[in-house]
Amino acid sequence: MMETTGLIPNRTGRRAVLRLIGNTPLAPLHFEAEGVTLLAKCEFLNPSGSVKDRLARHVLLDAEERGLLRSDSMILECSSGNTGIALAMVGAAMGYRVTILMSSSASVERRRLIRQLGAELILFDSAGMYQTGIELSREMAAKDGRYFLPRQFENPLNATDHERTTGEEILRQVEGPIDVFVHGFGTGGTLAGCGRAIKKRWPGARIVAMEPAEQALLAGECPCCHFIEGVADGFVPPLLRDAPLDDSVKVKSAEALAMTRRLHQEFGLLVGTSSGANVAAALRLGAKMKPGATIVTLLCDRAERYFSTPLFHEAN
Repeated sequence: MMETTGLIPNRTGRRAVLRLIGNTPLAPLHFEAEGVTLLAKCEFLNPSGSVKDRLARHVLLDAEERGLLRSDSMILECSSGNTGIALAMVGAAMGYRVTILMSSSASVERRRLIRQLGAELILFDSAGMYQTGIELSREMAAKDGRYFLPRQFENPLNATDHERTTGEEILRQVEGPIDVFVHGFGTGGTLAGCGRAIKKRWPGARIVAMEPAEQALLAGECPCCHFIEGVADGFVPPLLRDAPLDDSVKVKSAEALAMTRRLHQEFGLLVGTSSGANVAAALRLGAKMKPGATIVTLLCDRAERYFSTPLFHEAN
């Protein structure tokens, strides 16, 4: 395992924010009406506000150590938001220029956060196809050798880091065996990495993918519109193909939004829509299991990047 902290030179404290990434708490959430208690890992407490901080730190520090990042390098990635924000934050701390390609349909708050961190933002019309942005990033990199592509959807470091950090943290924080780990997928790295770590320790654990009912790709259905930002980007990512999945659960956008508001108002947890979707899926699984079953999920990001989305429309 790469010792991440050993790769963060002091540089008068410029990189101090990198030491704040990871080691997030695991919170028990008791849903009285359903009679189910879930364990939720609070990834929204990472410094830029999402689980993607882990990917950004690991990939960029690894690239720097291997000489893939030079003083004139520019980090270029296509992102629906959270990875872009995380790369902008880590890039700023490490002293690299960052350019993020983002669909014009992404929330305005995500755009502002990326720009506030000093990164360049290029919007593109995805026409419902995330791969448009991925191809654009490859074309730009082919024309300018200064660009470094983290390649979040295919880079094995994505899943490996989650296996060695997020997954191992969960195993340290949970007493006894884990019955179910459920999580949505964008790149598939978190689901694949955590799934592998948990399966190694508890082979009987079920690893379940949450996906929007309107875009249930693992169920063989065609892509459609949904309101769960950051998951199911219109294709099954390469990293998910080797994930130890046992099942998948469909969650409707309306169900995800309702559960996210419930997390806000009943638990005081200001998280985003994908977190609500994860919890909705976990509760559905918990209702079918024996009392006391251990079900783990992730609260992926913070709510401030959703103010202009349907999540806050009813609150206005």
